[in-house]
This record gives sequence, structure tokens and C-alpha cells, in this order.
Amino acid sequence: MKVLVIGSGGREHALAWKLAQSARVQRVYVAPGNAGTAVEPGVKNVAIADLGELAEFALSEKIDLTVVGPEAALAAGAVDLFRARGLRIFGPTKAAAELESSKAFAKDFMRRHAIPTAGYAVFEDALAARAHVAKSSLPVVVKADGLAAGKGVVVAQTRDEALAAIEAMLGSGATAQGGGRVVIEEFLEGEEASFIVVCDGRSVLPLATSQDHKRLRDEDQGPNTGGMGAYSPAPVVTPNVHARVMQEIVLPTIEGMAAEGRPFSGFLYAGLMIDAQGAPRTVEFNCRLGDPEAQVILMRLKSDLFELLWQASAPTPEHPLDAVELQWDRRVALGVVMAAAGYPAAPRAGDVVTGLPDSAAQGADPAAKVFHAGTSRHGDDVVTSGGRVLLVTALGDSTRLAQQHAYDALRGIAFAGAQWRHDIGQRGLRR
Repeated sequence: MKVLVIGSGGREHALAWKLAQSARVQRVYVAPGNAGTAVEPGVKNVAIADLGELAEFALSEKIDLTVVGPEAALAAGAVDLFRARGLRIFGPTKAAAELESSKAFAKDFMRRHAIPTAGYAVFEDALAARAHVAKSSLPVVVKADGLAAGKGVVVAQTRDEALAAIEAMLGSGATAQGGGRVVIEEFLEGEEASFIVVCDGRSVLPLATSQDHKRLRDEDQGPNTGGMGAYSPAPVVTPNVHARVMQEIVLPTIEGMAAEGRPFSGFLYAGLMIDAQGAPRTVEFNCRLGDPEAQVILMRLKSDLFELLWQASAPTPEHPLDAVELQWDRRVALGVVMAAAGYPAAPRAGDVVTGLPDSAAQGADPAAKVFHAGTSRHGDDVVTSGGRVLLVTALGDSTRLAQQHAYDALRGIAFAGAQWRHDIGQRGLRR
């Protein structure tokens, strides 16, 4: 079998690495990939970004399965395009992916289907948004409606912060973000967790739980990012919480999307806020694996990822997805992002990365693995090319040991201006 993974980040490196381990997979192509996927055994980069050209490549190379990594490709209709060409692909259609590509759609959908979430209001007019903030309790959350690479959320502690966020998202000129609408939400108290399931349009199969760290600096300080590290499993998701998430959030979402003519297949990611009583509410939906959650989840997955996605991409009544039993490594996986200088506002590119381990030497089942994200090759050098450069991931018999192993592996890697948090996993340790 030949597999194509669309994307260039750490999530796509992890997907390609895991898919290449399947006995049924001959070759994994990654488009466009990064410096890590370029040297991953069984993986080859393809320098194509245009979706139409990728579909032509998939036809000419007789690709058996395509897996879409990033949200932008899903929102652009990659799945619709490939299916129209008769190609097998795993991911939601453009209509189903609106759960992520429009926060306003997602909030309205949750209201229609009584899925627990924060109170909210949607605005296209900056004056009306400012008036709403003036009477809102603090802190208040301001979100860009459209895709913003995980950074279109401001948790405003003051009204001035909220007004500045509205100006950035609805203001004119090159600084405007979010597609001309903002969602203003009440602030939810609790602990965040990531709950990701595989969907085939009818049934769902939950993956291991995880928790990421969104803020740039230690102790959850600094601006929001796409994620500065993650660990799996998430102790906050107890068996009772897990059952409630499935019954109150995940299943009503799948049933609601089908009822509205947008059957959902692919990875569905519910970002949760879990309060002190164990009640989960939905912060947001993503329509793909999280990044960096994908890396720590796939480090723990012992089952064949290709077999799972092959079945989910073309389900049959004889083989329901929810009857699959996945096997997981009992150890904790923890990953620490090494980010570029200037991230998240203005990441610097072109810094040489040194001390990287050899991908082949790490093997298919390593205790530690460095996943590339924002990297490219410049001659013989690996250089930074994006905000989040690497995710240094490790397994350990406890959160503490996984944390120690990850930071030990990180210390051997260097590039100018590198940023990372020193407390990834601390919430798990407190529990």
C-alpha cells in the first residue's frame, strides 16, 4: 500500500512515522513535509502544495490512502476534491470541517444540539462587540471566527485587552484576522484537556486522552500559541469524565452533524474545560489531530494506525469502528516544543539546528523521539523555518519520568534563540 500525508508540521511527521510502521505500507509520501520527514525511514517528501496537483499525484502514483493533517487543507475542500476523483481519503468534508473553520458555526451548532459550552455572542461590527465587552464579566474570551493556527484566542483579563483583541480581529488592513467576525465568550473555570476520536460518519472510537499547554511561558504565562507541549494520558479525564464527554459532547456532535447533512468522518478533537465537579464543557472543536497532541498520542499507540484509518475511511456494517479495540503503551508520553526566536508574534527563520538524533537510529519504537515541525534543509544543515520547530517526545513509567527523559533529550539540541517551557506535565504531576 502507498499512503500520502498532506502537511508539513509535527503532526504530519508523527502520522508518517506511525503509518510507515504498518506491515501493509510500502511507502509514505508527505507533501510537502519537512527536514524530519525527509530522513524518516520509509517516508519520502513530495514538493507539492496545490491540492489539485496532489490529487493528480495520488492518481499517477496509485496512492491507496490519503490522510489530511492540517486544518487549512480540510477547510479548502481537500477531501471533497479527492473523493470526486475516486481517491480514498481520511478526513472531513469541507462542510463538516466548518466545525473548526468557523467558531460561530460551531457555537451555533452546539446551541442547536444542547452540547455544553460557554455562553457567547457573535459580532461582525466592532462597535457592537465593544459594547458587549463593556457589560461582560471579566475575564472574557475573544476568538477570531476563522482559522488562526491556534493563536486566534485572547483570554482578556481587562476590558482594554478585550478591546485590543477586537481591533486586531475586526480592524481594517493587514492586521485583521478571523474572517470578519468575532465570537465573545464567557470565561470557563477548570482544567483543559484534549479529547480526540476517530469517526467514520456513523460511529466513533476514542483515542488516548491528552493535555497540551497553550501559553508560551512557564506557569501558563504569556500569549497563546499553537501549543508548547503535551502529555498523554490526561489524569483529569477520569473514567466518569470520559463517559460524560462521550455521552454529552462527542455522540451528540456526530449525530447532529449527520442530521444536518454533514456526516463527519476523520479525527474529531473536542477541546474541553472540566470543572471541579468533573462536568465537561466544550471550548472548541478541531477537525484533525491536535499538534502537539498527535505526537504524544501516537507515541503510545501500539495498534496499526494504517489499519485503523483504512477501515475508518470506508466503513462497512460488518466491521463497525466502535468495535475496534486499540492497544496502548501503559507508559506516559510527554513532549516539549522547541520554538523559534520571536514565536508566536514574529518567528525567525534560518537558524541552524544542531544536535539532532539520527531518525533511523531512533527506530520504530523509541523511548524518545524528535518530531520535526518548522524545519527545512539548507545544504547539509537543518534550519528553522516555522514558529514551532521541534517536539522532543519521550516515554516514561510515570509523568515525572517521561518529563525527565524528554528534557534530557532536549538538552542536546540547540539553535539560536530557542524557546521552550520548563514545566510541561506539571498539571499531571499535581494530580
